[in-house]
Amino acid sequence: MSSVSTSKVTGKVTRKKITAVSLVTGLGLLTLSACGGSDGESATSDAKTVTLVSHDSFAASKDVLKEFEKQSGYKVKVLKDGDAGQAVNKAILTKDNPQGDVFFGVDNTLLSRALDNGLFQPYEAKGLESVAEDVQLDKDKHRVTPIDSGEICVNYDKKYFADHKLDPPESFDDLTEPAYKNLLVTENAATSSPGLGFLLGTAAHYGDDGWQDYWKKLKANGVKVVDGWEQAYNEEFSGSAGGKQAGGDRPLVVSYASSPPVEAIYSDPQPKTAPTGVATGTCFRQIEFAGLLSNAGNEKGGEALLDFLIGKRFQEDMPLNMFVDPVREDVQAPADFVKYAVKVDDPETMAPDTIADNRDQWVRSWTSLVLK
Repeated sequence: MSSVSTSKVTGKVTRKKITAVSLVTGLGLLTLSACGGSDGESATSDAKTVTLVSHDSFAASKDVLKEFEKQSGYKVKVLKDGDAGQAVNKAILTKDNPQGDVFFGVDNTLLSRALDNGLFQPYEAKGLESVAEDVQLDKDKHRVTPIDSGEICVNYDKKYFADHKLDPPESFDDLTEPAYKNLLVTENAATSSPGLGFLLGTAAHYGDDGWQDYWKKLKANGVKVVDGWEQAYNEEFSGSAGGKQAGGDRPLVVSYASSPPVEAIYSDPQPKTAPTGVATGTCFRQIEFAGLLSNAGNEKGGEALLDFLIGKRFQEDMPLNMFVDPVREDVQAPADFVKYAVKVDDPETMAPDTIADNRDQWVRSWTSLVLK
């Protein structure tokens, strides 16, 4: 979930801890090793090293990645490359001389772009029989492997709404009401996975004929747009620990349904309920994938890493690191995650073909409408 910084989180997550280490996932925690990806150098082709390229919200417990290294004999290098949208675009541009062996963090909003550009080579990961059928969007060709799922949703700062004696919004329609003027921050749909997911959620809800009118209303109601999830959540959102430290003054933010557990679990002392909530009528379902990069220098290491990412050990570790849901049907999220998680019964969804046919035109229209 691109997922929780979840992306992205996922997310996140980003999936990608929320203050101290910044949130998800799409949403983030610890990595075994990381190096900057801005110099454009390709990853090492050392047969003993496998390089995972991802968005900034990728996270895993150190001992879990150590376990993979011990079992497989490969050392893991993690290369973080910005928000999910930025990371995918860069991976496509460098596909002939890739920065790594495996890419994690392309989600259902950007999947067709990656596949159409030949970003991945086929590999059927071991353990797919335990993965839910409805998240296997490329099951005929196995160019990508589903890793996590979650929902992109508007989050709200409970204290702000209690202090102002104002009910938090529950739906897309609510966000255009005068009571919520200048309260919402979202991410750029052209550069950010959660930003794109939120756009697609409005298109799924209002249809091709109605989503632009909706965004005109949001713009008139003072929606703020920033480049990516990290800035929106950890700087602009008044309800996040990072936002409080940064002086964030927006009590509504596009994030993830799994963001509230992060705020609660990493608070000291831990509260009985999460300090942030989710407007469950604003959610769009996100599925994040990993794939073996075309022209990978270490194909065997990449295959072993993909097997590990859908293995029980990594899937069990993932909810409290990237704050996204595992895709294996035989894995249950930890009790702390379940305690604070917000259940979304009916998120907006969109068929992959519909996304592929409309995404780029919708993003261009959105950019012209909202940013100009």
